[in-house]
Amino acid sequence: MERYVVDITDDALADMDALYEHIAKKLQAPENAMGQYNRIADAILTLESFPDRYGLFECEPEHSLGIHKMVVDNYLVCYVIDPGVVTVTDVLYGASDVHKRLQERHIKNE
Repeated sequence: MERYVVDITDDALADMDALYEHIAKKLQAPENAMGQYNRIADAILTLESFPDRYGLFECEPEHSLGIHKMVVDNYLVCYVIDPGVVTVTDVLYGASDVHKRLQERHIKNE
C-alpha cells in the first residue's frame, strides 16, 4: 500500500487557526473549537493512505486543477495529489462561497 507524505500549506494552517479563533472567541466555545480543530487535523492525517477516495470538485476550474474535497463536519478540506505527496491547500467553512474563495486564493487574474 502506497503511503503519501501529507503537506499542509500555510494558507490551510491559517484557515484552521481562523476557524479555531472564530469558535473559541466569537462563539465563546474554546472546548468546541479545540475539538473541531482536532477532528479536522485527524482527518487530514488519514490522507496518507488512499487520498483519492475523496472526489474532485465538480465545478471548474477546480476539477481541471485536480482539487479534491473531503468533508469534515461543516468544513471542506481541499487538497491536491501529486506522486507521493498530498498537499492540503485550504480548509473552508462549507456554507461559505467555497468556489469564490478558492478562485480568489488560487486563480490569479492575468
